[in-house]
Amino acid sequence: MANVLVICGAGASSSFLVHWLRKQAAARGLAHSFAAGSLDALPTQVTTADAVLLGSHLAESLAQVEATASAVPVILLPAVSFDAAGADTALDLLIATETESTSHA
Repeated sequence: MANVLVICGAGASSSFLVHWLRKQAAARGLAHSFAAGSLDALPTQVTTADAVLLGSHLAESLAQVEATASAVPVILLPAVSFDAAGADTALDLLIATETESTSHA
């Protein structure tokens, strides 16, 4: 199981995406857990994360988020809608990153 932290500026839009990620992950039979977070709270929230999904509107903060997350993979999302389709896009990127990580282990 992977604990995935979804980061947006204040935590509101990530909450919508987390809702859909949970639904779509369950539909795919994935046992991932998802939590919404904010950029400001990242240092404390990332301690329990296995991966971070970063909202596209925070692309300029990618280097800062990667430095804060250190060993945790950070995935910059493309501009996605906060619905099932957006969650599917995010899950595809997450699964690809997980697959890449395990093939390099």
